[in-house]
Amino acid sequence: MELLFDTNAYVEVAKGNAAALQKLRRASLVHLTFVSLAELRAGFACGSQTQRNEKNLQRFLAAKRVNVLFADSETSLFYARIYATLRQNGTPIPTNDLWIAALALQHGLPVYTFDRHFNKVAAIDVIQ
Repeated sequence: MELLFDTNAYVEVAKGNAAALQKLRRASLVHLTFVSLAELRAGFACGSQTQRNEKNLQRFLAAKRVNVLFADSETSLFYARIYATLRQNGTPIPTNDLWIAALALQHGLPVYTFDRHFNKVAAIDVIQ
């Protein structure tokens, strides 16, 4: 099973969370988004272990079962549709998570996350 890891799912893997490590091991392919990479690196830049964290991230990204997803013109259509639906429902989610949700929908991927607000996007299969 392919999974799109939310930023916090990667963080839990890095911390050694048993459940997150099990999801990682069982996934045939793990996707991270450009958004998660930016969020992780922003966190690294504000922390005291920047080089160590970046080195671990690079090792993770080098694995054959890891893929990074980038936004394109089609992604913006998914983003707009999710944004409009959430706005009509009065249930907005953070902008970065809108991008992650849009990429998940575009590529037909379930999102592995520790955040509950992805549940507001009905079309996404959320794994928590």
